[in-house]
Amino acid sequence: MLRKRTDSMKIDHIALYCLDLEGMKNFFAKHFSCKANELYHNPRTGLKTYILTFPDGETRLEIMSRPEVTEEQRGLHRAGFIHLSVAIGSKECVDAKTEELQSAGYECLSGPRVTGDGYYESCIEGPEGILIELTV
Repeated sequence: MLRKRTDSMKIDHIALYCLDLEGMKNFFAKHFSCKANELYHNPRTGLKTYILTFPDGETRLEIMSRPEVTEEQRGLHRAGFIHLSVAIGSKECVDAKTEELQSAGYECLSGPRVTGDGYYESCIEGPEGILIELTV
């Protein structure tokens, strides 16, 4: 019997549906230096996807759209996917990225601040209500 190794287990990628696939791709490319693969399109189902790779070369986010996805889910206290946390290196980087995103028209919901559990972070509401925590 072959035993599976779990000591090297990690999340390969996280996926989210969005309404404006190209807009979401451009947001992550511009503000987080993500690189996108070629668009995948399944004409039978209407599914379109990009895999976005962050600068570390390992962290990946799949963004997807399909015709029947029609509503944004907003709010801090909703079921399902709540936020994406991006570690960007230092307090100064958190401050600068928060300012950059606010200047681009995205709302800062909290921070930058030290949280009760000791993290330095801010929380930005990005396109389509996606919450992005910027952390050290």
